Amino acid sequence: MNTDITASTKPEYPVVDRNPAFTKVVGNFSALDYMRLSTISAISVTVGYLSGIKPGIRGPSMVTGGLIGVMGGFMYAYQNSAGRLMGFFPNEAEVARYKYKL
Repeated sequence: MNTDITASTKPEYPVVDRNPAFTKVVGNFSALDYMRLSTISAISVTVGYLSGIKPGIRGPSMVTGGLIGVMGGFMYAYQNSAGRLMGFFPNEAEVARYKYKL
């Protein structure tokens, strides 16, 4: 089974790094990525708190919701950042930043 996404879909934008390392992807997070991560986390904490009101477990429910939100928000930001580096999402800023490193 071939799991390489580039085998089925070709990038529409310039490729900065076809196979970026974890540290490069996290270092490439934009302000919008951090905002999305924060928003998803905050919503998850709120939903966790509200879900725990009736059974009386607000604290543990809020912490669990927060952990799920942080992990989900991080994965969403990581996906967007990696997609920009690999050329699957619009990446004008990355092309300009890594212009001389290509």
